[in-house]
Amino acid sequence: MSSRTPTTDDIVRPMQSTAKWYYVVFGVASVLALVWFGLWSIQLSRGLAVTNLTDWGSAGGVTWGLYIGAFIWWVGIAHGGIILSAAVRLFGMKRYLPVARLAELLTIGALSMAGFYIVIHVGRPDRIVTSVVQAYPVTVHQSPLVWDVTVITMYMVMTLTYLGLTIRYDLARIRDDLPNILEPVYKIATIGYSESEDEVIERIVWWLALGVIVMAPLLLHGGVIPWLFALLPSMPGWQGAIQGPQFLTIALTSAIAGVIILALALRRAYDWHHILTDDVIRGLTLWLGLFSLLFLWLQLQQVITGVYAAPLDQRSFAAAKVTNPYYQFAIGVVLLSLAYIFAQAVKAHIFSPMRSLAASLLVLAGTLTEKILFVFEGLEYPTFDMYYNTPGHYFPSPIEIGSLVGTIALCTLFFLVIVKVVPVIELHAIEELRGEGHSHVEGDD
Repeated sequence: MSSRTPTTDDIVRPMQSTAKWYYVVFGVASVLALVWFGLWSIQLSRGLAVTNLTDWGSAGGVTWGLYIGAFIWWVGIAHGGIILSAAVRLFGMKRYLPVARLAELLTIGALSMAGFYIVIHVGRPDRIVTSVVQAYPVTVHQSPLVWDVTVITMYMVMTLTYLGLTIRYDLARIRDDLPNILEPVYKIATIGYSESEDEVIERIVWWLALGVIVMAPLLLHGGVIPWLFALLPSMPGWQGAIQGPQFLTIALTSAIAGVIILALALRRAYDWHHILTDDVIRGLTLWLGLFSLLFLWLQLQQVITGVYAAPLDQRSFAAAKVTNPYYQFAIGVVLLSLAYIFAQAVKAHIFSPMRSLAASLLVLAGTLTEKILFVFEGLEYPTFDMYYNTPGHYFPSPIEIGSLVGTIALCTLFFLVIVKVVPVIELHAIEELRGEGHSHVEGDD
């Protein structure tokens, strides 16, 4: 473990210098994003016919596929991220303070990608406007989807408020080290700032964190989104009270995996081994194991119920689910990751950051696959067409698969830009690591 003392120079380094690797990653991500925009332009010109989303005549009758599955996955990452950040601030988990802002930024990036998927899925983006204008207030306010939009918007506002309040402390103290070109932005962000507001902001952030912890299980990823599926008795693959906790555990699992990947990438890029320490990574890995275990346990509950104690339609769906090779892949990679996490918890020498990185990538691949399967298999095995299912099975088209690559590239570009604009490790974390609490030592900058 590094014996170096964290300084403010560490957290401003990304904004002051640019290494060759930065341009390489930026270039690759930009090319992938442009390729996706090219593919999307084909969809815009030819319609959703270029995808494998179809009606009840073929391909399993899947009208919701990868686009909606990926939307749920991105939303889960976002809301798991804000829950992680809220838990750190609410419960005073100072050990994980260096990753709190990373979790908040991950929430903003992931929510943006989720919103982008809605634009992609409607086929014609102008329909978003016309559908609202023409239907309001006759049907729009009666749709459960409005709850989804409302809660997601609220979470985005809360996250931006989080970030805006906590970043004032940092910008006011390290302004001399920030890029001059963005000086007007920093002045606006810190307008009216005085040190007397720090205590007030801490209380506000604490209450915001409490609100997130309370609302997350009850509303969004433990509430509204799973309710949209769970309350449809005609879709045995979707219906069930277990969907709420299942969605929540997948969200937390995916978010922790995402934070681990971000933390390790930044640690390697900016030599932050003394800030994002092995202790932090190992702790996050153990939390990843806990929620992965809950995810697998809830999946087992669904399968056992569907196979042994369910009506005929649910048994039919459960049998199709457990024999699907993609579902077996999803469960298998999460099990593999859990095996490593359990092993390194018992034998500490087994732990390594690279193994934790691999486990996180496998978990993200598994949760993404499960969410996509959840959406389209629920449509392929409806109660009202149990014996004579629509011919064929759905598999994402190259354009749909390209959207995954494109949104991951866009999220990468978001982080590459944000590290040049604001400190992604908050100053409070540096002060805590130096044993200074929230005090500021002049001359360290």
